[in-house]
Amino acid sequence: MAARRQQRLVNLVLCLLSTRQYITAERIRDTVEGYEVSEDSTNPDEAFKRSFERDKAELRELGIPLETGRNSVFDTEDGYRIARQDFELPPIDFTADEAAAVGLAGRLWSTASLATEARTALIKLRAAGIEIEEPPGADALPPLPGNEPALPDLIAAVSERRVVQFGYRKQSAPAAEKRTVEPWGVLSWRGRWYVVGHDRGRGDMRSFRLDRVVGEVRTLAGAAETSRPDGLDMLELVRGANHQPDQLASVRVVPGRGGQLRRLARQVRSTPEGEVLTLDYRDLDRLAGLVAGAGAEAVALEPPELVSAVIRLLSGVTGGSPEALARAPYGRDGMAGAEAAAAGSGVALTGGTALTGGTALTGGGGR
Repeated sequence: MAARRQQRLVNLVLCLLSTRQYITAERIRDTVEGYEVSEDSTNPDEAFKRSFERDKAELRELGIPLETGRNSVFDTEDGYRIARQDFELPPIDFTADEAAAVGLAGRLWSTASLATEARTALIKLRAAGIEIEEPPGADALPPLPGNEPALPDLIAAVSERRVVQFGYRKQSAPAAEKRTVEPWGVLSWRGRWYVVGHDRGRGDMRSFRLDRVVGEVRTLAGAAETSRPDGLDMLELVRGANHQPDQLASVRVVPGRGGQLRRLARQVRSTPEGEVLTLDYRDLDRLAGLVAGAGAEAVALEPPELVSAVIRLLSGVTGGSPEALARAPYGRDGMAGAEAAAAGSGVALTGGTALTGGTALTGGGGR
């Protein structure tokens, strides 16, 4: 929702709360800031009517008790009001830090799948007179991404204490495994979303990255049987599960190319087939994405799990099977092997760009 409309809704709520009488639409139009109609509007009355109808529907969806009625038998049209006793929240007292946290949360969720819920909460709090302040420097903070398909279902399952089942592909695993989980919480760490809970199949607590959840999240019958242990720090659990020592990888690149990979390399050595980069890495998927994005300019040599991860990514772009790419043979005949496998799938890999279906997918392999 645009900030202008959000402010208009708050103004409308305050107007309808300020009187015990019913206020007609015409008076609301003259009183509430935000209903001004552009001078070049061909039908200002109709424009106001559409805006007001949308706002009434929005207030009712937010759970605000909007009443309709007339003050006397002599009134010719209905008016509107909000009964204060039906609307008022219990006393709410935020400290300065708590108010800043709420404002910051609203900003972080502004582009996420829960943006509607965040906006609803902010409107209700502001309409109740609660000042929500964002901390200094909030404008420099990026929005919190929330585009994982599984996120809304898992948040609902946590709230309702429901058991869920989903396919989960572990790093370097060729296929997804079915997991049955009693979720305790959902959190974000380093730009990725995780769900933490009791894994029934393993009989222990586990954390799962949402971008590795495959397919839909199914809600099973029955409530969760386990509860989040007292004192459990889910963020520490996620950090611990993702803490891995630096590992080494070898990637061959065309001399003078593969710029992003080259900048990460700790060592570069020349060979007859090309330049071999030695890189430190912790996130296998990220490194595989960089290598695959470089197209024909880069070939993963080792470790084997990196080679397999790159092959899976390339097969997804080219439409060919991982087995065909592996027989190219990718990683043994260098760039020629990757180009041959791609050509066999009707895809051109050139200059770090994969062309498929008329779409260019450009990686970070340029100079």
